[in-house]
Amino acid sequence: MIKLFTLFFIFTLSVFAGVIKTPILSVDHVNNVVTVKVNKVNVGVSGFLVHRLSQRTSTILKTLEVIDYNEKTGVATLRMKEFNTLNQNSLPTGNWSVEVGDIAILAYGYSRALLIAPNEEIYYRITKATSAVHWVHPDIFTAILSFNGHPTPLKQDFHDMSNATSVGLVFFYINQKLFTVDAQSMKVINISDAPLKQTEVKLPFYSRINEIDAAWFGDGSDELKEYEPHYCKLLIDNNPGNKEIQKICSMKSDITEEGESSWSIKSIYKNLF
Repeated sequence: MIKLFTLFFIFTLSVFAGVIKTPILSVDHVNNVVTVKVNKVNVGVSGFLVHRLSQRTSTILKTLEVIDYNEKTGVATLRMKEFNTLNQNSLPTGNWSVEVGDIAILAYGYSRALLIAPNEEIYYRITKATSAVHWVHPDIFTAILSFNGHPTPLKQDFHDMSNATSVGLVFFYINQKLFTVDAQSMKVINISDAPLKQTEVKLPFYSRINEIDAAWFGDGSDELKEYEPHYCKLLIDNNPGNKEIQKICSMKSDITEEGESSWSIKSIYKNLF
């Protein structure tokens, strides 16, 4: 007998009010890193750096990614990169530089998510379990892929989707596991069990759009042939050294039985804040 499986999503206001805002403690312009003090944060969490111009105006100078966190001191090291999400060539740019006291904003958009699932049943079993998170429908991502000419999703496509829709997290369902991934850094934040029955696969992922326009040539222009191998490679390439991902991705993928388990979305977020 196939065992029934239930997903229990438990959200609290504190979880989704959990955007981290904290002042910059130190700046290393040579290595493009800054430090902040925070109670808890995972390596891979992304954000941006805000520089105050006056009491009423401010500007975003850099994108940020947590590259190290010292649990004893509570100090996180953040890598800085150019912020180009809101590029506007018709407007002048300033010559401001990052300073101590500027504000780091991390985990922005984590209440908005995209789910990459192999079929409709798994997609709805997960997304319908809660209304507390705003799920951006994969049809929107499919439209972005068509615009880019990529029937096979690339890392840049997820960046474009995140920038266009303010999605902070991407969930990947692979081999009865749910991977929580920062949409900008593509770093895996959490891996949880989700043993749902998988009897069919829709490529490149479940959506209601059956055809994606392809570019004539280049990366991503070929149609995706296999679900698990592609997304496993995407996660492994962006999380080198993560042996847990490698182990999960080496598992047999044709899962037709449904396990018995329960898990909480709260457990996914509790390590972030």
